[in-house]
Amino acid sequence: MTTKSLEQRIHEVGDPVTMLRNSQAGPYVFPIAGEFSNWRDEQEAWRQTAILFDQSFHMTDLYVEGPDTVRLLSHLGVNTFKGFRRDKAKQFVACNPEGYVIGDGILFGLEDDRVTIVGRPPISNWIEFNARMGGYDVRVERDERSLANARPRKTYRFEVQGPSAWAILERAHGGPLPEIKFFNMGEIRIAGRPVRCLKHGMSGAPGLELWGPSEERDEIRAALMQAGRDFGLRAGGARAYSTVAIESAWIPSPMPAIYTGDGLRAYREWLPAEGFEANASLGGSMVSERIEDYYLTPFDLGYGGMVNFDHDFIGREALMKLSAQPHRRKVTLTWNADDVMRIFASMFNTDDRFKYMDLPAAHYATLPYDMILAGGKQVGISTYPVYTSNGRVWISLSMIDEHHAATGADVVVVWGEPDGGTSKPTVERHVQTEVRAKVGPAPFSDWAREAYRKS
Repeated sequence: MTTKSLEQRIHEVGDPVTMLRNSQAGPYVFPIAGEFSNWRDEQEAWRQTAILFDQSFHMTDLYVEGPDTVRLLSHLGVNTFKGFRRDKAKQFVACNPEGYVIGDGILFGLEDDRVTIVGRPPISNWIEFNARMGGYDVRVERDERSLANARPRKTYRFEVQGPSAWAILERAHGGPLPEIKFFNMGEIRIAGRPVRCLKHGMSGAPGLELWGPSEERDEIRAALMQAGRDFGLRAGGARAYSTVAIESAWIPSPMPAIYTGDGLRAYREWLPAEGFEANASLGGSMVSERIEDYYLTPFDLGYGGMVNFDHDFIGREALMKLSAQPHRRKVTLTWNADDVMRIFASMFNTDDRFKYMDLPAAHYATLPYDMILAGGKQVGISTYPVYTSNGRVWISLSMIDEHHAATGADVVVVWGEPDGGTSKPTVERHVQTEVRAKVGPAPFSDWAREAYRKS
């Protein structure tokens, strides 16, 4: 019998943890050039001059249009929708009935009743399922990420950020830019063409996200690079891009909390066996037989401020209870340099070696979960370790129990998988080791923490 759904795949394998830990997929792919110059200078550009990232290919875009658009999104999202309309945007977060995160993405208000949700597949899948099955008066159109899409993308999407970004964008626009508040949208002109834009600070620096019809992509990109020649603008490749979220404190792929519960069975039966949720790989030193131990709440992810109880939404009652309980805090861990060098030195051993750390991002699974220890007990989860040339250190974005989350606290990260590693092709035979780390604030960038949300 052909496996058609996620639910069938789970039953065939036996349990979701085994399915995900032995998935043959590797880390999430950004299908652009790895480097346009070198990843060190490209990393430093978003702090020192400016960077242009091409986001046209790796994210799924879901378009929702119709009179019930806001009603649908309000029912699914923890966010408030008071005042939401054209040219408004928000980081949209959706939970399961128990209050655990299914996914998140950026929601763009294209018109009062037309939006696009941009992000990794789990959030688009959940919205599309409810739009189609929930009796809403909406139309949905999916523009899949390039690796799962035989057609050209509908839009290009660029991000220009850094201390020189505003000057570059003004030169490309041909004059002062319109005033746009943080996480609001507007329109500028580049190469004589209208370009819609969102103001935010993904890399911890000021700038805009820009998009328009895909057939204009090359023309707009060339105009931006020309405008940035005198300001040190660099094009950013996939290697640098894979680290940017960690500096700005966004966890790219929380475990979709959809693998258990009778209430989500119909959804698992709707999701395809070849989709993201059935094939994402789970990696790292944290191992539990319970998939629920990998689920995360909005509070764990630092999204507590987005949770608003002014409307009825899936997971509302559970989150009201969770909001009054202790929860993990999102922090940045700085890894001990001597311990990291010991891991690299093990490559020259003739016998035991530690798990290789690729530069600049040591991501070998779609969903990386490493244990954080204090006093020999697990006190948190470390995700997405990267080297940042801006700090000349290895860091990871982590979630840690509140009583161990003080800045400067000492903890230990367990690096590598137990028993020599799983069957993922990205995992060579290795032994685990411990890495000392210090707790620090998130985002890693002082400017991102203190300034850009006020801009």
